Amino acid sequence: MPTVLEDDFDDEPVESGNFSFGDFQLVGHGEVTNEKCGAFSGHYYGCLNVDLHNKISLGGVNYAGKVYAKPIFHSCDKPSCPKCYRYGWAVREAGKIEARLIEASKRFGLVEHIVATFPPKYYHLTYEQLRLKAIEILKRRGVIGGVLIFHGFRFNKRKYWYFSPHFHVLGFILGGYGKCRGCPKCVKGCGGFVDRQYRAYEKDGCIVQVKGKRKKSYYGDKPNIFGTAWYQLHHASVKKNVKRFHVAVWFGVCSYRKLKITVEKRKSLCPICQHDLVKIGYAGIKRLVTDRNSPSFRRDFFEDYEEDGRPAWYPIVDHWGSGSYE
Repeated sequence: MPTVLEDDFDDEPVESGNFSFGDFQLVGHGEVTNEKCGAFSGHYYGCLNVDLHNKISLGGVNYAGKVYAKPIFHSCDKPSCPKCYRYGWAVREAGKIEARLIEASKRFGLVEHIVATFPPKYYHLTYEQLRLKAIEILKRRGVIGGVLIFHGFRFNKRKYWYFSPHFHVLGFILGGYGKCRGCPKCVKGCGGFVDRQYRAYEKDGCIVQVKGKRKKSYYGDKPNIFGTAWYQLHHASVKKNVKRFHVAVWFGVCSYRKLKITVEKRKSLCPICQHDLVKIGYAGIKRLVTDRNSPSFRRDFFEDYEEDGRPAWYPIVDHWGSGSYE
C-alpha cells in the first residue's frame, strides 16, 4: 500500500490571492461580507468573580483580584469571509460538532480522527459524488458514522497549496480502533481496522487512515474534539457560488435522521473558577490591545479588577448583538 499523503501545517500556510481550483476554494478566500467583519465590538466575555480567583497557579502566578477577559469581535460567520472564517465561523461550527459528538460517544464509544484519501482516478468527480464515495469507502472499512469535513487541497513546504480532494472525519469505528493503535503486528489478516483497510484498498485504491489519539482538553480527560474540529475546519474547502454550502456533513449513525439528540450550546468557562463567562466592559485607563494583527494581541488575559482604588470592569446587562470571540 502506498505512503499516505500528509498535510503539513507545522508552519501556518501563507497564501496570498484567491486560491481555488475548479469548483473548489479554500475557506477564507472569498469576499469580506461587510465593514464590521473582524472588528472589535468594544466589549469582552469574562469573569468578574474575583473573590473566587484568590489562587496561585503551579507556575507561581497569583490571580487574586484579577478579572479574566476575552475580547469580542463582530463576525458574519461565513466560511468564505477572510475576516470571520477562522475565529467566527470555524469556532461556531467546531462547538456544534463537539456537542453532538460528545452525546453520540455515549452510545458509540471513542471519537476517532480519520482521513479518507482518494487516488487521482477520482479527482474528476463532483463534490456530491466525492462525498458519497467517501461515505461508501468509510463504511466498507467499518466507520459507522460521524462528521465529514471536506478538504479540496493539501499544503506542504515544497508545493504549497495543491489540489488533492479528501475528507477529514471525526467519528466512530465498529469495534473501536484500540487493538490496532500501536500494534506492531497490524497487517493483513489481523481482523481489525487495518486488516479491513488492506482488503478494501485492493478493491478501491483509497486510503483510510486513523490518526493518533486526540490531545486532552482542559475540560477534563476527554479528547479535545473542539480543537481538532476547529483546526480541520479552518483549512477546509467550499464549493464556489453556493450560498449555503455545508463544509461539515453528518453521516451514518450520526446523521440527523438516525441520531435524534438535544445538545447544549458549548459554554465558555473561566479557567480559574469554572463559572460561565458573561459579557463585560472595561472602563480603566490601560490601553488594552484589541487588534488581532498586533504582535501584542492576547486572545485572553487576566487584568486587575480595580485601578486607582476603583472597579475598572463592569457587567453588560443589556442584550447587545451577536458576535464571535477567540
